[in-house]
Amino acid sequence: MKSTVKRRDKIIQVLNESGSVTVDELSELFDVSSVTIRNDLDFFEKKGLIHRTYGGALLRNSVYKDPSLEEKEKINANEKRRIGKYAAGLIKDGDAIILDSGTTTKEIAIRLKDKKNITVMTNAIYIAVELAGLSDVEVMLTGGVLRDKSYSIVGPEAENTLRNYYFDKLFIGVDGLDFDYGLTTSNPLEAQLNRIMVERASEVIAVTDSSKFGRHSFSYIGDVDLISTIITDKGISKEIEGKFNKIGIEVIKV
Repeated sequence: MKSTVKRRDKIIQVLNESGSVTVDELSELFDVSSVTIRNDLDFFEKKGLIHRTYGGALLRNSVYKDPSLEEKEKINANEKRRIGKYAAGLIKDGDAIILDSGTTTKEIAIRLKDKKNITVMTNAIYIAVELAGLSDVEVMLTGGVLRDKSYSIVGPEAENTLRNYYFDKLFIGVDGLDFDYGLTTSNPLEAQLNRIMVERASEVIAVTDSSKFGRHSFSYIGDVDLISTIITDKGISKEIEGKFNKIGIEVIKV
């Protein structure tokens, strides 16, 4: 199962870069049978991600986008800084927290220098580096496989590490947040790790700019009711804010 998820993730990345693929190309690239590749493409077609063609597939105007960390940092940077500053204020001395990988959670990490006796678990190398050397912050990195575009760590080793601990708060960033599709992210292995993060935290706080509402990405993390609080910017619509409030999710606009 894990090899299937990894292969399908790579297939989508190839499609995202080239726009089209053939069954023969993918079969050779992944050293699997053409039947296996056709099953993969059938899976993507049912998800609405591709158009099947004779002997291959074309990428639709897809929800699957996996930009690099550098690209993400340029998007809504001011909003992310405000969200990060507010979120950091929710962390109490003595807390054990998880900071999910992402540019908004990095903004939280930047603002933890004055905290006392806190423990931070993260799967993002750049967040660990940001916190390195702080005497009152214990930094824990998950093991696992390093993703080259996002500098985050994923996989079974990362998942097993998280299962050994309990945390007061999880700060999670998402690529999409929608009432029908739930919380989503572009990468299947990130989504799996995020689900375990949710299980191990007493409180789940989504930190996301308002552009993510009403959108969905490729990989499902969970339903919106997994979160207790959303910290976002003032661009959120009153309609969407009202829907969150109606199901008991606090929306904080900064």
